[in-house]
Amino acid sequence: MIEIRRSEERGHAQHGWLDSYHTFSFADYYDPKHMGFRSLRVINEDRVAPGRGFGAHGHRDMEILSYVLSGSLAHKDSLGHKEVLEPNEIQRMSAGTGVVHSEFNASETEPVHFLQIWIEPASTGTRSSYEQIRFAPEDKQGRLKLLAGPQGGNGAATINQDAKVFVAELKQGDRIDYDLGRGRYGWLHVIRGGASVNETALKTGDAAALSAENSLSVVATSTEPAEILFFDLA
Repeated sequence: MIEIRRSEERGHAQHGWLDSYHTFSFADYYDPKHMGFRSLRVINEDRVAPGRGFGAHGHRDMEILSYVLSGSLAHKDSLGHKEVLEPNEIQRMSAGTGVVHSEFNASETEPVHFLQIWIEPASTGTRSSYEQIRFAPEDKQGRLKLLAGPQGGNGAATINQDAKVFVAELKQGDRIDYDLGRGRYGWLHVIRGGASVNETALKTGDAAALSAENSLSVVATSTEPAEILFFDLA
């Protein structure tokens, strides 16, 4: 079964300095039909104005992934990390017992466009930790690149959950086949461009929830390159 979550149905918050779309209920946006999918709790697509951002705030017991699409994001946390996140990097912060961090547009002239993803952990009360990994752009071209998973390694971040997060960039006509397997669930989010999943058409910002589908086929359909996120979930 495939259920479609259309881009225009997402929650939207416009704060002047922040333009944010919420795939699932978040902050002032609440929809009891869209509270998350399996362990996937948040996909926020944020555009932050130059020099602006989120001041110091706390998190607990959540696996938080940030993926920059354009621009750069400055991160600072109570664990002592002070980093700048750019495209073709994955940032993972395991909030665990508690962490305070801030996120600001690192540029005073250009906006930053990024995705923030929250995944509920398999266990709570773990030690807070941070990881940031850069990968080569070609690693995601025409194929699925693992960004995060329970084992990590090979250029992927380690998360405390039975979930794998992939990214791929596809030219028109490129196809990816993936064996999801029995008892697994999938969530596919189109970052940009157009693609079909198991012959269901999706456009920028659309997503598809896959249940009782043992496999999926993704085909890029737009003349511009398509970029997708795919979650393999327990």
